[in-house]
Amino acid sequence: MNDDPLRRCDVFRLPTAHPADVSGLLRLIASGAVRAQDIRAIFGKTEGNGCVNDFTRAYAVSALQQALAQPLGCAVSEVGERVAIIMSGGTEGGLSPHLLVFAVSPAAAGATATRSLAIGTAYTRAFRPEEIGRMAQIEATAAAVTEAMAQAGIGGPEDVHYVQVKCPLLTGDRVIDAAARGASVVTGDTYKSMAYSRGASALGVAVALGEVGRDGLDDSAVCRRLDLWSGRASTSAGIELMHNEVIVLGNGAGWASDALIAHRVMQDAIDLPALLAALDEAELKVAGQLDDAGRQRLLAVLAKADPSSNGRIRGARHIMFDDSDINATRHARALVGGVLAGVTGRTDLFVSGGAEHQGPDGGGVVAVIVRRPEGDR
Repeated sequence: MNDDPLRRCDVFRLPTAHPADVSGLLRLIASGAVRAQDIRAIFGKTEGNGCVNDFTRAYAVSALQQALAQPLGCAVSEVGERVAIIMSGGTEGGLSPHLLVFAVSPAAAGATATRSLAIGTAYTRAFRPEEIGRMAQIEATAAAVTEAMAQAGIGGPEDVHYVQVKCPLLTGDRVIDAAARGASVVTGDTYKSMAYSRGASALGVAVALGEVGRDGLDDSAVCRRLDLWSGRASTSAGIELMHNEVIVLGNGAGWASDALIAHRVMQDAIDLPALLAALDEAELKVAGQLDDAGRQRLLAVLAKADPSSNGRIRGARHIMFDDSDINATRHARALVGGVLAGVTGRTDLFVSGGAEHQGPDGGGVVAVIVRRPEGDR
């Protein structure tokens, strides 16, 4: 990396009026603030239910691909090969739908390399339905994480702070396809397949980062060995793909970005000190709620949310699993989103539900991306 030209990673947060709203992205490109060719990844929160039939994710992906095809000078079908697009459904409570655009460009002339925000992306091959939630997905994800780290110039796992993975799920047709070939799938329940896919993907991250050993790991561990987890993985399952898309975010020495990323592991859904510690590491002090200046420096908050399997939060009973009207992960997103919003003073937070093997039971990663003060850039 020492002989490579310096790069910078910029982050843009854009509100959306509906899942197919690409107006903010188009304005950003038209303004010259970012070139379409520099966009490496787009994260988005959509107002769907986050479950199997949440087609707002595919709708948003389609709209973004349509919008980027012309400025990229490629076919719509080729956009996904150039830009990793990760849509996460569910903006329960006060969470606000939005996009996070990550762009990589050459650093300004005379810029000095600093330990700053770095990004790398990679893709696995397409999985067969019978491979979802099993070792094939774990191993392919681990390899993709390693590839993305190398692309980002991140030297070791200690500099990785957040790994976002978009992974597939099973549908009725996909289950039938496997059966027609004499193959069995991990589960015939399409909703549960989301958990298995998220869990296997998270274990792949854990293996790549040395958080879980590869030896002795097998299919039976997925969604069962909850003592095995990654403190930096965030995985989201969707109907719109059959491969895994992997985005690694960390701090790289060969970058000249004006931002830092830091993370902590929330031990439960109300672990506010974890967020405060991450903000402190990213050089953003907070007393109470962030003031206007602090909110301007806070570029993104990325977090996982999941109900604890024992039905308790610090000994008190919760009813997330007992509500027949609203899925438990939707309750969890609303709860964690409220905790984080109370400190940040923002509701455009990337809070993703379903945290199998992504942090301890009932907890999960929280990462913050913060712009350095003017004098430190």
